[in-house]
Amino acid sequence: MPLGPWKKKNKSTKESSNLVENEELGGGHAGGASAAKSAANGAGLPPPPAGLRPKLVFHTQLAHGSPTGRIEGFTNVKELYGRIAEAFNISPPEILFCTLNTHKIDMEKLLGGQIGLEDFIFAHIKGIKKEVEVFKSEDALGLTITDNGAGYAFIKRIKDGSVVDGVKVICVGDHLECINGRNIVGTRHYEVARMLKELPRDKTFTLKLVEPMKAFEMLEPRSKGAKPASENKVGTGKGTLRLRSKGPATVEEMPTEFEEKAVRKVDDLLESYMGIRDTELAATMVEVGRDKKNPDEFAMALDEALGDFAFPDEFVFDVWGAIGDAKQGRF
Repeated sequence: MPLGPWKKKNKSTKESSNLVENEELGGGHAGGASAAKSAANGAGLPPPPAGLRPKLVFHTQLAHGSPTGRIEGFTNVKELYGRIAEAFNISPPEILFCTLNTHKIDMEKLLGGQIGLEDFIFAHIKGIKKEVEVFKSEDALGLTITDNGAGYAFIKRIKDGSVVDGVKVICVGDHLECINGRNIVGTRHYEVARMLKELPRDKTFTLKLVEPMKAFEMLEPRSKGAKPASENKVGTGKGTLRLRSKGPATVEEMPTEFEEKAVRKVDDLLESYMGIRDTELAATMVEVGRDKKNPDEFAMALDEALGDFAFPDEFVFDVWGAIGDAKQGRF
């Protein structure tokens, strides 16, 4: 997910998409291999001017069923949603989130800050609205929250046996629209997680939710969400397009084994300490800590990279340890 909104204070030609009415799903990888090859051939040389760089074209469908669309010319998640909306003549706010290479609500394949050059994008749009009352019988509700990078927080995981697990109408993939009548659209996922934690115990609260639209044949039992150990395994191309909250998107090599293990562990720590999962935030932390020599140096670099968001000291220390373990191959 894009990282800009984590900072609490600041430091001192339009291209259209088109639909491919009769294209087979397998054709959705066009342009990926040639872009990766171009990037490889340019190794060691300065990048060509923007106007001469090869265009990366991705193919997409609406998850509940649609023709195939081509999209290009985006550098972040909001622009991606805008291009998808243009392709299918819908409003960008209708898009809840995207998955890669599957039309299912599969949290293992959730689009975050990276897209494999040969990935096929499926956009999940707003479906049925729901309102439910929940009795908070325990301090923890059993929810893990993430967001789509464009203002929508949604449920990424439901813990077995938890308070929310007993409320069958609440499902993984549901967008959290209101808590006790307060509209939370535009609120980041870590703030939503905090609001849910702070709700008083032994009281009833109300949630307004929006579930992703499903085709009739796609209806299936509610999912508990992805297991942490298997996350972040998306993309089979030779490289990835990394989306950034600031600056242009960049084509990079596929993550190394160290990076995958470290990002997965840091994402687990985010869930443990803050009740969220955010692979792009985890990847940024790993990138920041890669060459730091001690926890203090890491903490200073983390503060510079992510603004003055107050991470707990224990969390920063544990993240430093996780990165060190990954470097040593200890997990």
